[in-house]
Amino acid sequence: MFGRSRIETKTPDQILRMRKAGLVVGQTLQLMAQTVRPGMTTKQLDELAEEHIRGCGATPSFLGYHGFTGSLCTSVNDEVVHGIPGSRVLAEGDLISIDCGAIVDGWHGDAAISVIVGGRDAGRPEDLALIDATEDSMWAGIAALTVGESLYAVGAGVEDSIVASGERDGHDYGIIEDYVGHGIGTEMHMDPQVPNYRVRDRGPTVRSGVTVAIEPMVTLGSAETTVLEDDWTVVTTDKSRAAHWENTVAVTDAGLWVLTALDGGKERLEAAGAAYAPLA
Repeated sequence: MFGRSRIETKTPDQILRMRKAGLVVGQTLQLMAQTVRPGMTTKQLDELAEEHIRGCGATPSFLGYHGFTGSLCTSVNDEVVHGIPGSRVLAEGDLISIDCGAIVDGWHGDAAISVIVGGRDAGRPEDLALIDATEDSMWAGIAALTVGESLYAVGAGVEDSIVASGERDGHDYGIIEDYVGHGIGTEMHMDPQVPNYRVRDRGPTVRSGVTVAIEPMVTLGSAETTVLEDDWTVVTTDKSRAAHWENTVAVTDAGLWVLTALDGGKERLEAAGAAYAPLA
């Protein structure tokens, strides 16, 4: 149901249903991280992901979405998001962001990770710092979700984390503003939008039962982007590398449950001082 905040809330039973989809997504991304290697094509990754998703009794969210042809989004190096799996051969040291969605019994899960092809030892120091800064900012944004507070505290948390990481790492990171987080439930993308940066407006108030996808996208340079001729792939205009992290999160009066994290987000939430509150 929608209240004055215009954010749809879910019942505990509905959140448990979303957790099933979230686990499929989390397991698929874990498999992708363990499997990706130099010499693979992004299409091979995609085929493996689809096989795993369907083997779990789920359906890929992305496949056929507005004509999208993959079960994953595979965005490499200067590609920020929405990269289409295909014949591109991955090379050692590439930075790949892998976005995955799955549907179980009509309910969606959505998450993304960024990894180095060939493992962290193959990565450039600045790419490793970017990946870690982006992941940290996602968790900072998630930890800012609190019943009764502004949803836009998420963006403030993300931005503050990125600024702090940039000062620590000696990088002037760019936060993508054109693509933001979103509500999620029986559809993959629902109201409200969730900015990854500080905004003046208070925005809607977080209520118990809210489910949202938090997904900062950060670059090693400018935050300006353009879309390639395929009408999907978003790239940085200055060719700087980008990272993307995402999780689907449920908020209750008791705390937070990260539906796409295999451990429910327990370790990272507790480290951030946020309450970890699984429903099962």
